[in-house]
Amino acid sequence: MSRASEFRQKEVINMSDGRRLGFISDVEVDLESGRIESLVLPGSGRFFGLIGRDNEFIIPWEKVKKVGEDIVLVDMDERFIRKYFDY
Repeated sequence: MSRASEFRQKEVINMSDGRRLGFISDVEVDLESGRIESLVLPGSGRFFGLIGRDNEFIIPWEKVKKVGEDIVLVDMDERFIRKYFDY
């Protein structure tokens, strides 16, 4: 069993295309059940990645396929990813 705090700073990789989506900055937990609902990644930077951040990128827990020691593999639709990342 992993603690929610152990997810911070793990890198997230999309299985369908191998893209690196970023590092987990936070997790959303259902306090009643104690289950993780989603992973939170910071949005892309507004000015060359230096000043400010856009919206956060939320990955629902059901999209998580494998949690490793350093990475988390997810299966996200490419169209959904393009809305949040400049690829």
